[in-house]
Amino acid sequence: MVRCIHYLSRIRLEDGGVARAVLDFCRVFAGLGNQVTLLTGDATDVPPEWQRTGETSTPNQGLNLPRVALVDEPRGLLELFPIPAKLRATELLRDCDLLHLHAPWTPSNVQLASIAHRLGVPYVLSAHGMLDDWSMARMHLKKRLFLTLAANRMMRRAARVHCTAQAELDQAAKWLPRNNGVVLPLVMDLSSFETLPGPDAARQRFPLLRSDGVKLLFLSRVHPKKGVDLLIRAVAELQRQGRKTTLLVAGPGETRYVNQLRKLSAELGVGAQIEFPGMVRGVEKLSLYQAADLFVLPTSQENFGLVLVEAMACRLPVITTRGVDIWKELSEAGASIIEPTPAAIAAGIQTLLADPTFPQRGNRGRAWVLDKLDPQCVARRYESLYQQISDETRETR
Repeated sequence: MVRCIHYLSRIRLEDGGVARAVLDFCRVFAGLGNQVTLLTGDATDVPPEWQRTGETSTPNQGLNLPRVALVDEPRGLLELFPIPAKLRATELLRDCDLLHLHAPWTPSNVQLASIAHRLGVPYVLSAHGMLDDWSMARMHLKKRLFLTLAANRMMRRAARVHCTAQAELDQAAKWLPRNNGVVLPLVMDLSSFETLPGPDAARQRFPLLRSDGVKLLFLSRVHPKKGVDLLIRAVAELQRQGRKTTLLVAGPGETRYVNQLRKLSAELGVGAQIEFPGMVRGVEKLSLYQAADLFVLPTSQENFGLVLVEAMACRLPVITTRGVDIWKELSEAGASIIEPTPAAIAAGIQTLLADPTFPQRGNRGRAWVLDKLDPQCVARRYESLYQQISDETRETR
């Protein structure tokens, strides 16, 4: 049994894929019999049954679940922990084998890493694509300053800096103070994908899915880097080519930006063919994957691309870009990789639909997900990594 703590300052699914990745890891890893504590200052989207103290088991269900430890959120301009939170974190770290931190740009991670180092507790830092070339080019001076003042030492002291694909590690390596990078895929809880609900629920809610023509789905945080504007222009291009197309842009986004996309759709003459339903969750999300013909994510940068894997698990063929760190793996599983331009997206859609193997791509993608990303198998790899790090730590004491 491994006793580990995972820290993420906020567990809000609307913030992006990191929160989902942490929740899935904790659930699956605890299910293997390990003692998992989720340390956070905001448990908004943590399952209610986790939010308790004491034993990690649930006697009436016979399950081993993570426990949640709430601490006061970091405060002030420097986002530092208040003293009670530091004392609580120190108490928890004294009773664990390993600390797992998420995202390099969080000041509270630096504080926890320092406490762990002082206590002799090893820690792993997951980069989550934030050391990718695209990411490092944004707010470059601010990130270089943070590296110099704090993050370099945090990464140098880390037992491992975790990347989810070799393509991510290749980009991150130039920022790592020492050769301590490791590649492991994310642990995804695939239990809800074992039995799929079918497309009817989505078709009942979204009338566009009952229309003729090819049905495209974008499901992710609606952000400029995701290329939604490019996809809208591609829909207009497909219309000029005589291909009737509808598009659902599902996911949370800032109202101002979503309104800009609505305006663009209207200006291009495809406003009636595009719907922005906001965030879709649960069974309805799985049904939405099944009701679409193609999943398109023309992103500039993505780490693991959880939604891409979800789509494939629902037998939905995928189109994306080399901006996704696992694009090579996705390509092997049947995904179509295109350049992030409207013309390339439109051409990629047309080519894929005309491909004689298109009807088989959905089954091929699902088989790859269930085989290569089997959650228990992937979690066992982390278990081995944690044990290796613990052994290394004992040897150096």
